[in-house]
Amino acid sequence: MINVIYAALGRTGSQPTRVMFVAKSPAEDPNSKPKRARLEIQPSLSFLDEEKIGTIQPHGDALVVTLRIGGYDVKRVMVDQGSCVEVMYPDLYKGLNLKPEDLTTYDSPLAVFDGNLVASKGQIRLLVQADSEVVEVDFIVVDAYSPYTAIVARPWLHTLGAVSLTLHQKVKYISGD
Repeated sequence: MINVIYAALGRTGSQPTRVMFVAKSPAEDPNSKPKRARLEIQPSLSFLDEEKIGTIQPHGDALVVTLRIGGYDVKRVMVDQGSCVEVMYPDLYKGLNLKPEDLTTYDSPLAVFDGNLVASKGQIRLLVQADSEVVEVDFIVVDAYSPYTAIVARPWLHTLGAVSLTLHQKVKYISGD
């Protein structure tokens, strides 16, 4: 059984998944009693065909949303469940009136969509609001062209407990209310 496939932090290049951690699951004790399953009613998230109304099908569009970032409504934010870091591009950096002294150091280069490496200017933690939910997000600020102002990725989705689906052009999460 492969328990975890782990890419080392800061490792980039053409084969970032070379580092692997493989572990065997512990052997079951034949004398142990079966554990009772806990019955908890968990709300579930689902996407219905009716929710595709308003989208042109079929499509290959990226999922692009408007989020409140650092107190401003920010358009053209791409939701990328394939990325492991949140990225901020120059237009948003300038629009939020951020200065170099607002950034903390982030030393690892990022591999962009075309496979090239781009150096970061630094990292900044900002509040990101989706509807009534607010989470802190660490953005890596890069000086590169993008049609998007920012990318939110798996860390943001996981913090919200959200599920995104490009087919429906939606992000869903269970909110407190």
